[in-house]
Amino acid sequence: MDFRPGKAACLLMFTFLCAPAMADKPAGGKPPADPTQDELMMSAGFLSSHPDLRFRLNGQKRYEKGEYGEAFSFFQRAAWYGDKPAQGMVAEMLWNGRGVDQDRALAYAWMDLAAERGYEGFVGHRERYWAALDEVERARALEVGQSVYAKYGDEASEPRLAAVLRRERARQTGSRTGFSGALKIYIPGPGGDYLQIDGSRYYDENYWEPAKYRALQDSIWERSYT
Repeated sequence: MDFRPGKAACLLMFTFLCAPAMADKPAGGKPPADPTQDELMMSAGFLSSHPDLRFRLNGQKRYEKGEYGEAFSFFQRAAWYGDKPAQGMVAEMLWNGRGVDQDRALAYAWMDLAAERGYEGFVGHRERYWAALDEVERARALEVGQSVYAKYGDEASEPRLAAVLRRERARQTGSRTGFSGALKIYIPGPGGDYLQIDGSRYYDENYWEPAKYRALQDSIWERSYT
């Protein structure tokens, strides 16, 4: 890749977009099932039903190419569906004026939003932002934060994502009320071949039931506070 964003940008991308691969294992010792790390899941139309992930990954691709304006737009669209890593990227891009006019007060509001669920990485960035703001910026950050939360906070965004997940699952499964390991999904592969995915894997409730999907995201992104 010819584009070389520099150390700061590379650290940014690692922190907000690549962190799931480094997530702590849950008590049972099994790593969380992050669908973005599964190439088969990503190629099976999964992203069309999960706009939070689709828009975040599109933003990541644009960012890596140096297309910052488009990246910012995609991250905002992912943020609309409550994607915390995307909200953190919106904050960082505002903070650094990358792809958008620099606005440190608004950046703090977005990072505070990214830290809404208490994910350690985002909380740390939020506190560093606050320490760097002057008193005027802090006052404005608290003011603009109210409208950011009203539009993008979990209270507003989770019902949007839940509606999409339920609609798309119903659309894909028709009248079926449950799935067994016998259900198979076939997707085009290289050379005209087809690859097979177990339906029980694709339709795992952790990916489709809103509360469980939220818990899955928490397991991927949160850190221990001990």
